[in-house]
Amino acid sequence: MSSPSLMKEAPLQGPFGKYASYLETIVATIVEWVAACLVLACIGILFSGVVGRYIFNSPLVWSDELASILFLWLAMIGSVIALKRGEHMRMTACISKLSDQRKMYFETLGVLAYFFYLAIIIRPAYHFALDELIVTTPSLEISNLWRAAALPTGVMLMMFFCLFRLARIATLKVVINSVLLLLAVFAALYFSSSAFTSLGKYNLLIFFVGVAGFSILAGVPIAFAFGLGTVAYLGLSTQMPISVVIGRMDEAMSHMVLLAVPLFVFLGLLMEMTGMARAMIAFLASLLGHVRGGLSYVLVGAMYLVSGISGSKAADMAAIAPALFPEMKKTTPPGELVALLAATGAQTETIPPSLVLITIGSVTGVSIAALFTGGMLPALILALILCILVWWRNRHVQIAQVARPKPIEVMKLCLVALPALALPFVIRAAVVEGVATATEVSTIGIVYGLICGVIIYRQFDIKRIVPMLIDTASLSGAILLIIGAATGMAWGLTQSGFSQVVAQIMTDLNGGPNLFLLISIIVFVVLGSVLEGIPAIVLFGPLLFPVARQLGINEVHYSMVVILSMGIGLFAPPLGVGYYAACAIGKVNPDEGVKPIIGYLVALVIGTLIVAFVPWISTGFLS
Repeated sequence: MSSPSLMKEAPLQGPFGKYASYLETIVATIVEWVAACLVLACIGILFSGVVGRYIFNSPLVWSDELASILFLWLAMIGSVIALKRGEHMRMTACISKLSDQRKMYFETLGVLAYFFYLAIIIRPAYHFALDELIVTTPSLEISNLWRAAALPTGVMLMMFFCLFRLARIATLKVVINSVLLLLAVFAALYFSSSAFTSLGKYNLLIFFVGVAGFSILAGVPIAFAFGLGTVAYLGLSTQMPISVVIGRMDEAMSHMVLLAVPLFVFLGLLMEMTGMARAMIAFLASLLGHVRGGLSYVLVGAMYLVSGISGSKAADMAAIAPALFPEMKKTTPPGELVALLAATGAQTETIPPSLVLITIGSVTGVSIAALFTGGMLPALILALILCILVWWRNRHVQIAQVARPKPIEVMKLCLVALPALALPFVIRAAVVEGVATATEVSTIGIVYGLICGVIIYRQFDIKRIVPMLIDTASLSGAILLIIGAATGMAWGLTQSGFSQVVAQIMTDLNGGPNLFLLISIIVFVVLGSVLEGIPAIVLFGPLLFPVARQLGINEVHYSMVVILSMGIGLFAPPLGVGYYAACAIGKVNPDEGVKPIIGYLVALVIGTLIVAFVPWISTGFLS
């Protein structure tokens, strides 16, 4: 989830402020248009590959290669836009309670911290790109520099916008004091480097818990906090070059499976724009709107269906809440609404094509097609448990004023919603039947959504396409930069021997698979609350999945347990940022939902335990 800046940005001051603002606007506009073109190009190339292979039986051998080149550029340019907008994922629960003056200092320290991190990696990124000059791509037969140059270019642009952000959020005095403080901290760490080399594994606590953890609590975006912890660990306690971080970032952010991230994000935005989400909600409301808590059931069902289309929980909630909440607030307290919205966000984490499913497949090697198949029933089990709780809480609600729609009206709404209802099944069928890969299938959904929007729903606003493409790049860049930074951090943890220690501790448990599953649930609830799903998976998936295999736990089954556990943490107050996103989307004060969500969290935990100890729920439909 993205978190906007806590400080209000002021216009640039001074005699050069006007010209600096013009320069910033020009560069930002160019970057945004480049990002929009990159998203369009990736969609076009991948869809052309599907058409060429499946319809004309003439595969485009260069399509994946070109898409891979453009994808790294999209990830870096998207990260730049996210930084410019203040949309990188971060935790602000601690600094939001501070006074305005202290907020300014922490915001300034945060910006300087990730500017410092970018300054450290700019040189290794430049040399990494130069090294790729002599490498030739197999199909296009061009220098790999065309792809690798995205890394130093993105880093330089982020540094550029960091300076403008500093000028807007802080006074010169605050900037100078913050710079001096950071230099003092850096000097203290640098002159203590000889001591760090003798501490062994205790350095993991100092850098990955201390530096990275404190940075996260101080409001530094998660991606940059991970990066700071990693470069500090490598630079101060090992002999390994910082360039290793760039190599790991390139490897993680170039994974073709992750190209599905921006494409599914765009599909979610397209679905909202074309009215497909609204059509589904209207049909479900006609079925259940007349029963006690009927719209609450609609909310659970709509989130289940929408999560099969969008890849982002924020996009899912943003598509559903505005359509349902105005009517629901007439009979249901606002706190109850956001509590249920957050609970359904956690419940639907395993529904394909979830970004977490795609990520877990990419970092652990589990079949994404199997994950897509195994994820439907666990979410359904949790949905049924949530519905039981909804029934219990609404059993005394008066519904006399709600008229039951006539069957003919329900049939009309069903016909209108049918194309939208079919989209999740079209996507899944395309993957399972081999029409397209998990990456390419998103383009089929996009084309399907465009056809439905233009021909059936006739709500296609072409003026919104470019902003949607830019929003897609920004959200995707924020996600992918976390994956890149977390991969480098995971590599550092692995090289330190941490993975062997964790694996040994988990393997030595006397309780066997059941105790391992129970401990995994607890661990990933905590990780989901602190780190969010994607970085937690990237960091700990490669460490714990081999242990699960040794204990005979099916990988798809373990994936479902892990994802559901992280979802509970992600949407659980006080740390779960997903909960605050639900409150922001529902326009409800977070304090109002804290008490109601407790019951829903208990229901989610019960559902997760059922999924954990009944493996068939996750594996019963696997071939």
